[in-house]
Amino acid sequence: MKGFTDSNVKEKPRFGEANLGAVAGAVTSAVGGLFAVGLVPAIQTGRAGYLIATPIMSFLCFLVSGPIGWYLGGQAGPRFAESFKGSPQAEIFAGAAAGLLPVVVVAWWGWRMMG
Repeated sequence: MKGFTDSNVKEKPRFGEANLGAVAGAVTSAVGGLFAVGLVPAIQTGRAGYLIATPIMSFLCFLVSGPIGWYLGGQAGPRFAESFKGSPQAEIFAGAAAGLLPVVVVAWWGWRMMG
């Protein structure tokens, strides 16, 4: 029907759209990316100093993980929040959880380099 709009139907988030999920995903993945490279060596050796042993690589992972977390959190957050009636807490949780994906990938890469 022409002119019919349903106020309960939301559009999907656009690419790179700013929302709570995107912010939570970017923060989670950027901060996690700083430490993900050194996480495996720190666990294997038992020395916390390995978390910051590779500052250039950690900074590069920070720069790469942040935008990826922004995109993933911005897409996952609003979709997950819809099932909880638009709850901002649900959007933040889903954004942060989606932001962990690049951190896990970088940590896996660090583990493969140690092997």
